[in-house]
Amino acid sequence: MTIEDRENAYLVTHAMAKDTLSRIRDVQTEQVEFRKGLVKLGRLCGYEIIDGRMETEYVSIQTPLEETMGERVKGLDNVVIINVLRAATPFVEGLLKAFPRARQGVISASRDEEAGRDEDGSFPITVDYVKLPEIGEEDTVIIADPMLATGSTMCSVLEHVIENSADPEHLIVLSAVSAPDGLIRVGEAFPEVDLLTVSIDDYLDDDGFIVPGLGDAGDRAFRTT
Repeated sequence: MTIEDRENAYLVTHAMAKDTLSRIRDVQTEQVEFRKGLVKLGRLCGYEIIDGRMETEYVSIQTPLEETMGERVKGLDNVVIINVLRAATPFVEGLLKAFPRARQGVISASRDEEAGRDEDGSFPITVDYVKLPEIGEEDTVIIADPMLATGSTMCSVLEHVIENSADPEHLIVLSAVSAPDGLIRVGEAFPEVDLLTVSIDDYLDDDGFIVPGLGDAGDRAFRTT
């Protein structure tokens, strides 16, 4: 298992996850390769969640030669993936390669950058659309957003998820890169949530962007400005 417990989060340390993140950080990486990289990173993180958070069970198997015992992952039919639009779309595409039978939810949430940051460093958040499947106590819920910056958006998303669900077995916030400020904000507001990220970056700049970060993951993935 390549998930390490850090003070404010769990860190994915798989070598290919770190390699992929390094490639998509590069400003020279164009749209297609950036999207492919997010897809690959989502798949790798999905496999790490399976290895680190899900149990296995022994089952009897009849091979062409004889009966034997094998192991199967439990709970693969009880996974909910929530896509925080829009940057998470390719990230979620990768997760679905690890969890092809997952139920899916969508939340469109964005920060009002023109309003500026509040005194506590957060942004006002606008939630335009919420569509969630039923979430039960046996579910593993993964909320995916490539970047966890101030944590303002994720806190708003979590409020909607928790308000509309039972207490799931696992509630995971998954990001590619995170800022310490956002991890602390989300962790203090929702201590029951597992924060899982591939990198804890250095800091937020004055505009609330992660440094060194990825740039704007949505713009880079969808070729917008």
